[in-house]
Amino acid sequence: MSNTSAEQRPFTLKFEREFDQRSERVKSLDFHPTEAWILVSLYSGTLCIWNYHSQVMEKSIKVTESPVRSAKFVARKQWVVAGADDKFIRAYDYNSVEKIKEVEAHTDYIRSLAVHPTLPLVLSSSDDMLVKLWDWEKDWECIRIFEGHSHYVMQVTFNPVDTNTFASASLDCSVKIWDLGSPISSFTLDGHSKGVNCAEFLTSGSHKPYLITGSDDHLVKVWDYQTGTCVRTLEGHTHNVTAVYVHPEVPIILTASEDETIRIWHATTYRLENTLNYELGRVWAVGCVKGSAKAVFGCDGGTVMAKVICSQSWDSVNLETEGEDSKE
Repeated sequence: MSNTSAEQRPFTLKFEREFDQRSERVKSLDFHPTEAWILVSLYSGTLCIWNYHSQVMEKSIKVTESPVRSAKFVARKQWVVAGADDKFIRAYDYNSVEKIKEVEAHTDYIRSLAVHPTLPLVLSSSDDMLVKLWDWEKDWECIRIFEGHSHYVMQVTFNPVDTNTFASASLDCSVKIWDLGSPISSFTLDGHSKGVNCAEFLTSGSHKPYLITGSDDHLVKVWDYQTGTCVRTLEGHTHNVTAVYVHPEVPIILTASEDETIRIWHATTYRLENTLNYELGRVWAVGCVKGSAKAVFGCDGGTVMAKVICSQSWDSVNLETEGEDSKE
């Protein structure tokens, strides 16, 4: 095993633009696990499915006249699900684009949806300060309501390591960790001075229970969510941080902001490696395609896909840092 740390080894990183599609403001992105599809939800109330190989839009669904802030593939059902400012969750067959279900889910804007990886469950979060759990095998019955936030709940995300738990980010400046079986949060992470917009579990290449959050205080924080401690604060954005994402193939953290940039941080040293600006306005969404080196960004002016060329992979970082604590 090499004794050279990840920080000492040469680290090169480059982004090559592959796909650029202008559109209305993009609010969310998702990726099909087997098809070369990007699901884009727009502020105008439309869903688009783009084939990133052919660069052709294969499907378009007019959902509502209100912004659709979150949309997800449910590949095992051949569905897309969408949550909008009109307070409804809707499910569509993505082959026929037929609407499968429509349910008035909240009393205010729906900010985020998360689909359980194996169970027939969808989480939704809203400006009504609630998180709700829906079971589509029970005709989309709401089977649990999670209460505790005191402001808009901006994002919910399942923990990929323990899918019985999830995190919620709120404008009450906190992130809460929940168990699906309890309506009361397990614990709360407090440390941001302004509202928290986004949260992402750092699971690739790491056995540590880390969560990454982005806030209106312009900061990104890395948390050990089991001890409740902030292990690193990433500074550099000059406006609200809107999205955080951990690349599944290469050891980088991508953060997006209303300052119109995407910042790229090494996922174990936390060093700022690159800053991107595609001149498409504010950046609202970030995503990556599992099994590839692609990254996608949703902006005021459209969608950009880039290929990530990197000298390290998660496997190489894992070998180099095995048995060491990350720099804190």
